[in-house]
Amino acid sequence: MKTRFLLISTCLIISIKINAQVFGCTDPLANNYNANATKNNGTCTYNATTADVVSTNNLPSQLLETSGLTFWNNLLFTHNDNDDLKIYAIDTTNGSITNSYNLNGTANIDWEEISQDENYMYVGDFGNNSSGNRTNLKILRIEKSSILNNNLKIDTIHFSYSNQTDFTATAANKTDFDCEAFVVTTDSIYLFTKQWNTNQTSLYALSKTPGTYTAKYKNSYDVQGLVTGATLLENKKLVVLCGYNTLLQPFTILLYDYESNNFFSGNKRKINLNLAFHQVEGIATNNGLKYFISNEFFSKSVVTVNQKLQTLNFYPYLSNYLGFTNTGIKTELQNNAIAVYPNPVKHTLNIDFKPNKTNGNYLIINNIGKVILEGNLNQNTNELNVESLQNGIYQLIINNYQTIKFIKE
Repeated sequence: MKTRFLLISTCLIISIKINAQVFGCTDPLANNYNANATKNNGTCTYNATTADVVSTNNLPSQLLETSGLTFWNNLLFTHNDNDDLKIYAIDTTNGSITNSYNLNGTANIDWEEISQDENYMYVGDFGNNSSGNRTNLKILRIEKSSILNNNLKIDTIHFSYSNQTDFTATAANKTDFDCEAFVVTTDSIYLFTKQWNTNQTSLYALSKTPGTYTAKYKNSYDVQGLVTGATLLENKKLVVLCGYNTLLQPFTILLYDYESNNFFSGNKRKINLNLAFHQVEGIATNNGLKYFISNEFFSKSVVTVNQKLQTLNFYPYLSNYLGFTNTGIKTELQNNAIAVYPNPVKHTLNIDFKPNKTNGNYLIINNIGKVILEGNLNQNTNELNVESLQNGIYQLIINNYQTIKFIKE
């Protein structure tokens, strides 16, 4: 009798907890935000949004076909999708090549993406747009320690798609089994396909241990474009995809607050980029707020776009989710002894650093995320003339993550 009572009590407690959950949109930035929701059900909707780039640098001629990007050891790593067998380390501030590494003993059939985990870097040789019938799809795995020693140790992960049964050759750019984006989690590799026919992307999972596997289909999402790159902050449950539509209008898609590694189960927000005819191929971040993107050289008719490295500021869209709340920001600023005054301000905004923290870059963005002013700070230039700003609320971002709101009156 006692056992039966305990069982009934346990069931009642579980039932109460389940019933207490309110499913809905939990993102305050969404149109349909539900303040009472305790469980995100992936239904958030957003207004159409376009973001400007913060900075632009041309990439060297060796990177005409830069096709992937990842951030490691304070550098960006990239590669070409032609027959080049090198990966390149580039400076984040100006796009210059600081080093290159030969992947000897490999072949570049169509390298399309580069990703990483704690111990390895991965290069995806899985581009499949020429005829859609490759049977030699693979991912190269490189020990990070061997990169530092410039004596690369490389092994290979071979795979096929679980739902591709027809390998009849297609015309160019007519397959849904192309791929240019993937991320690596603690236990698996996740592929995001580039679907030329449907303009969707499908998610596949496979092992990250060398061997031969079938990539298991998970689900799909209608991105209304072609996905070309991905970056992951696993501990933050944040994936950002990049891509473009058939008119070479680039975009990013923010996937966050998802369940497990079901990346399409949480918030899905598309941010268009104010970059016409840019074939954006790579995206990387180290903090979830500042993003690096790279695009290939493009020339057609009267339009020519050089290969570039550009930066984006996604603070307006992700700062709240990543925990950069007003309280957190003030604590961060106090810990680094940065004082901003007066606030509200009419003419000149003063920024004081402690003696051993005198350098930094700054952005001033308005309430829709547009960069209004930007520049560098040091001990001799720490006064910002803000007279030209319209009255309103702005955000001052220092060193890409320290942020404080101020009022211009």
